[in-house]
Amino acid sequence: MTVLFAALELIGGLAFFLYGMNVMSGGLGKLAGGSLERSLKKATSNPFLGMSLGAGITIAIQSSSAMTVMLVGLVNSGLMQFEQTINVIMGSNIGTTVTSWILSLSGVDGEGWLSLLKPEHFSPVVAIAGIALIMMSKKTKRQDLGKIMVGFAILMYGMKFMSGAMDGLRENEGFQSMLTAFDNPVLAVLISTVFTGIIQSSAATIGIVQTLAASGLVSFSTAIPLVLGANIGTCATALLSSVGVTREAKKVSAVHIIIKIIGTVVCLAGFFAANALLDFSFMDTNPGRAGVALIHTIFNIVNTLILFPFEKQLVRLTNLIVRPSRKEVQTEFLDERLISTPSVAVNEALAQTKKMAELARSTLHASLNMLVRYDSKTADEILKNEDVLDRYEDKLGSFLVKLSSRSMSDWDSRQVSLMLHSIGDFERLGDHAVNLLKTAQEIHDKEITFSDEAREEIQNMTDALLEIQNITVRAFTDNDRMEAAHVEPLEQVIDVLIARAKSGHIERLQTGKCTIQTGFVLSDLLTNYERISDHCSNIAVAIIETGVGSFDTHAYLNDIKTGGSRSFVEEYKAYAEKYGIA
Repeated sequence: MTVLFAALELIGGLAFFLYGMNVMSGGLGKLAGGSLERSLKKATSNPFLGMSLGAGITIAIQSSSAMTVMLVGLVNSGLMQFEQTINVIMGSNIGTTVTSWILSLSGVDGEGWLSLLKPEHFSPVVAIAGIALIMMSKKTKRQDLGKIMVGFAILMYGMKFMSGAMDGLRENEGFQSMLTAFDNPVLAVLISTVFTGIIQSSAATIGIVQTLAASGLVSFSTAIPLVLGANIGTCATALLSSVGVTREAKKVSAVHIIIKIIGTVVCLAGFFAANALLDFSFMDTNPGRAGVALIHTIFNIVNTLILFPFEKQLVRLTNLIVRPSRKEVQTEFLDERLISTPSVAVNEALAQTKKMAELARSTLHASLNMLVRYDSKTADEILKNEDVLDRYEDKLGSFLVKLSSRSMSDWDSRQVSLMLHSIGDFERLGDHAVNLLKTAQEIHDKEITFSDEAREEIQNMTDALLEIQNITVRAFTDNDRMEAAHVEPLEQVIDVLIARAKSGHIERLQTGKCTIQTGFVLSDLLTNYERISDHCSNIAVAIIETGVGSFDTHAYLNDIKTGGSRSFVEEYKAYAEKYGIA
């Protein structure tokens, strides 16, 4: 029964470890926010920058597997090129070694102040402080910091439980005979690879090896292949994430495995060959926790130094293994694998929404120009753009709804809310562009002409509409609340211009200057102008309200209109004078 209880304690410790790692890495990812995505975008042709970013981001999120999955998603969405990921992966391999050094704190010995470095001494304090931040703080960043602290404490207690289990198994003959399988380096690598692939955490495998070392159950000769096998096994997560992706994205997982396997074969063969010649005296000694961390670090640094000069050869080898498909011509719009890293997913969705905003603006501008000069080629382009805008709304909407269920930072959550409130309005702008196109075609086909007064009024309104679109898209793209505040005063001016145009037409109709036919066309034109300015207003309000963490359109509009906001009144007067209604 003692062996059974020890095994259960080992499994329980592993469960605590994995859960603590998950909580800690999740909190670190949220705390890092959009900096992850922005940093990755900098990984261009500079290999040293790519490697540094890979290491830095992996240290931030404490997971090289999550890093690789992120890269698979980015390549699958066409947001990064496969070649850009190689140096990032190499840097990630180095960055992941920090975790093993954190785990080695469990082996700190000493008295007095030095003993405070032992996890069993400071973890309770870290856990209490983390719980206090989660329960007492209202700020999301402090709550995320609290989760990181609690996750760290749980992780360290998992290590403690595994250490206790090893003490119970140390004298068991069956367990000791099982460890003899590790005397064969190749078998040890295979066992470690399979085990790591099953639990999908190299950090957990390294932690177990450190625990075995701390209990005196493994030597350097055993620990080295176990650590190298864990490095290969960690590729399992990325391999699973590459199911159903494009060939380019599959290459990310493939090159990750290639780097690990080549590094393991070269380092293991080279090291044991050197040992056979030089007979290293430390091979049968106990490495301790710090020694295991050192093995992990040296392997990944040496592996990177060996393969770093051969980036082009790695690309060629990967291309030979994962051959391109001639049928594959399109990548995912936004790969849902990105959702596993919410901060990256939010920023990529935002980038796509900005493209949608710009497309809506340019399509509307083209339609307005068609009122003056009709062109069939431009008409076809407008119709195509409207279909693209529909696709944007459909894909972004589905992606954002799934993303909104994830735990995110306060900033990311606001951005998701802003996009969900805005994509429908951007899509409707495309619909109104098509409506204006139909009006332009009717004017062209029926050779309809307006009176001089009507043309002047339409041009004045068109200028105001162009300005409100430019302001709205600029405010959304720059997330500029001050810029967005300019929209509502101009929208009110456009409403007045539309009302005056309607009254002017009635007067001209009575005097015979305009016809009923031009009245129908003008009515369609004015209706679309009014709806377009309304959608611009909706987007501007969304920018302003989500920026302060709330969303009440009616309250906001009522406040600025009836509350006599000085800035609103002054801007309204300025726009009224500009467009001739002062």
